[in-house]
Amino acid sequence: MSSILSKKYSLKDLKNLGHQLLSSKLHINNLPLLITFISPSSPPKHALESFISLHSFFTPVINHLPTSKSLVLSNNHDDDKDPELVYNIWLRSNFDEFLNSLFAVAVSPEADDTLREVALDGVMEFVKLGKGGKFQSMIYQRFLQAIVYSPSGIDVVVETLVSNFFNYIDVRYFTYITLEKLVRTLDSRDIKDTNNTHQDSENKSKLSNLEFAIHKIHYILSDIPPLETKEGQSDYQMWSELGLSSKETDGKQSKEGDQENRPKKSNSDYFAKLVALIVITHGCLARSFDIADCQKMKLKFTKAWLSFLRLSLPLDVYKEVLVTLHQIVIRFVKSDNAMPLHSHDTTWSRISNFYEKLYALLEPSIFMAKHRAKFFELLDSCLKSPLLPAYLAAAFTKKLSRLSLVVPPPGALVVIAIIHNLLRRHPSINFLVQQQNDETDGDSSRRENENSESVKESNACTDISTAKPGIDMFNSEETDPAKSNAMRSSLWEIDTLRHHYCPAVSRFVASLENDLTVRAKTTEITVKDFSSASYATIFRAEIGRRIKQVPLAFYKASPASLFLESDFPGWSFKLDDSENEESGNGNNGLLTKSVVADEKSTKRRRIEC
Repeated sequence: MSSILSKKYSLKDLKNLGHQLLSSKLHINNLPLLITFISPSSPPKHALESFISLHSFFTPVINHLPTSKSLVLSNNHDDDKDPELVYNIWLRSNFDEFLNSLFAVAVSPEADDTLREVALDGVMEFVKLGKGGKFQSMIYQRFLQAIVYSPSGIDVVVETLVSNFFNYIDVRYFTYITLEKLVRTLDSRDIKDTNNTHQDSENKSKLSNLEFAIHKIHYILSDIPPLETKEGQSDYQMWSELGLSSKETDGKQSKEGDQENRPKKSNSDYFAKLVALIVITHGCLARSFDIADCQKMKLKFTKAWLSFLRLSLPLDVYKEVLVTLHQIVIRFVKSDNAMPLHSHDTTWSRISNFYEKLYALLEPSIFMAKHRAKFFELLDSCLKSPLLPAYLAAAFTKKLSRLSLVVPPPGALVVIAIIHNLLRRHPSINFLVQQQNDETDGDSSRRENENSESVKESNACTDISTAKPGIDMFNSEETDPAKSNAMRSSLWEIDTLRHHYCPAVSRFVASLENDLTVRAKTTEITVKDFSSASYATIFRAEIGRRIKQVPLAFYKASPASLFLESDFPGWSFKLDDSENEESGNGNNGLLTKSVVADEKSTKRRRIEC
């Protein structure tokens, strides 16, 4: 439609239509005609010319337009309408249509880059001018909703918002509020496994749209700059004039003052303002940002992220959130220090649930994961508190020591470092180092009585020692650390690492032989130094070591053969005299021809023991 109109109307015709609209109400019907030229498929020059006229028309009347609530009430009372009210309602509907056209242009990848930037700036200008200088949150909410539910990518739009508008504190504030409302409208129950073959095409399309919307919300939330403020800081800028929470009286006073001091604007003033809108970034009135505003910002930040994290996130978004959660979310979440007493049990249950899930992650596969280095650093940080119960520290220590038997040498180094820190932080579990694993409790004695007959039969048939072997009570298959029986076990796995085939592991495990309860003489090990280790780093470290004593091969007499008979009892490596004569070789019985080339191989005589 817009392409057909562009052929019918030239740029000169559009200028005349805009001039007529701004000069007299007799030409008010030019308004919907100019709005039709604001679309992604319109020629950029036609769209810009229409935008200039429409922007100049709506800017002085935006504060007098009825709200959405007024439109609903007026529709319920159609009788005896005031002509002025009817006119304002008609203007409001056209203004909403104009905004929808700007939204479509701003989020469309088909639109011209300059036109897209002008549309975004125009929307934010109406956000700033609405409500007499107060932030027009309804327009901004509709704009973000258009971005989130757009079927196309929004990287360019978000980058423009970040670079031009997210540095304003009120824009961030209302962004958090809007995203929280949008998250609540998403039906996360429809987000299911995309590999489900029983889904029809409609459900798959709905699923892809929901996942795409979640991607966009996460993209916007992650790009909002954090609020790193000091108490009493007041140099934050506001996009709107009245700040975050101005009262209506303040708004009226500021509006009256502006009307008294502000000169009347002509069409040329609006055109100049539009040019400035496109070329430079708008300035705004600096306003004091006090501690109360900072608390409000943190509250909205917390609500927005918590609402988002309650969704059933797609797998790729879930991974990105886990990687950056501790950096961009947790450190800025608002917490209430005056926690009621009745919530302590709930808090502890959540903490226990967290450590249970963390304990369940300790599997051999975690040592091959892509982000294993960061995982082990965070694991060491989570186990740093001295207030952890002894059974919890013992369970993690025992589970890690059991994993040291099956993981590669780089993983064993990380395990030793973490266990070293755990034994040093929690002296109550140092008994695991010396504890014996003999069965001395009631359960073991009862089991011994039940199996006494079988033990007697086995002792009668074999010559096994009668000493009772140690039994490890630790259950490595248990996912609950409280039920793993780690307190009744010992770190016998660490003792086996003394004979590890990798020299770096066998040397490093000697650090656990020190008395780690003496904190003044010991220090914690930095897990980061070992979490990124690999076979290559271990090999480079070994070849770079300075060895004080080098083993040398010394013989009193020159050897006559490659192997000695004492090395292989029962085998002889000497040749018969006849074969020596045939080969023509009398040098200590050694063959000069290759064993592979010659069919006559060296005869080895088997000697029975």
